[in-house]
Amino acid sequence: MAKPAVLVLGATGRIGRLLQLCPPAGLDLRLQTRREPSRNGTGNMAGDWHIFDPLAEPAALARAAAGAGAILCLAGPVPGRGAGGMADHIHLGEAAVRAGASAGCRVLLASSAAVYGAASGLLEEDAALQPASAYGEAKAEMEARAAALGADLRVPVCALRVGNIAGFDAALGGWRPGFSLDVFAGGATPRRSYCGVQSLAQVLGALLQAPALPPALNVAQPGTVEMGALLQAAGLGFSARPAPPAAIPEVALDVSRLQALLPAKLAAADPGAMAAEWAALEPYFTKEQSR
Repeated sequence: MAKPAVLVLGATGRIGRLLQLCPPAGLDLRLQTRREPSRNGTGNMAGDWHIFDPLAEPAALARAAAGAGAILCLAGPVPGRGAGGMADHIHLGEAAVRAGASAGCRVLLASSAAVYGAASGLLEEDAALQPASAYGEAKAEMEARAAALGADLRVPVCALRVGNIAGFDAALGGWRPGFSLDVFAGGATPRRSYCGVQSLAQVLGALLQAPALPPALNVAQPGTVEMGALLQAAGLGFSARPAPPAAIPEVALDVSRLQALLPAKLAAADPGAMAAEWAALEPYFTKEQSR
């Protein structure tokens, strides 16, 4: 019996490369990129690659999606590199939904905890969105417009509001000699909902094969982790700097909805385990970036 096919848009990004390194069991991944892919972290170019621009070539997108059971849209501008182009998140989300309508499949969109902005407390998916950055605003608008288009075209759409990913984040992933962290009154560093890289690959594989998904879903491990604790677990030093007034002390995602959808519940967030997951895969990402 053939494995269900999933079209992954933006497969050369960090999460896309993660799925190539830790491929979900039971799925056939179709990998999209706009340019000929370089050798990935595994040392080869294995995979079913589809080279086209999903915004400029809708017909190519529809062909790549034909027969797929799901589209996972990871494509979009990276935050922290200027606000220019952030609207592409919206356009890519809508393009994925149109391709889903053509193929008769559902769509999973990579959104972000940034859509909650400075909202406090344990954040449920039904909470009001208060994005505080251009990236968060673009993701929130992507969610809204993709959901509306999905309703019009009868395409099931799920926005995955991914928390911090240990290794792809500003702390563990952004660490360099001389690195500094915000410290709040009382000595705490920013506390966030996190997911380990290998745990994230397992979660995405499970969600892509789940029988049904809600319109929005928080993606993280239960609990929160201090960025300082994560760096300490990885053996990385940092200096303290006073947190500016606009700094957000904590972003805590309610993941009870996610836990109910998984075949096995996620372990609570643990800085040591997350640092170990990243240490096992970091050489592949470092090798890729050095090319």
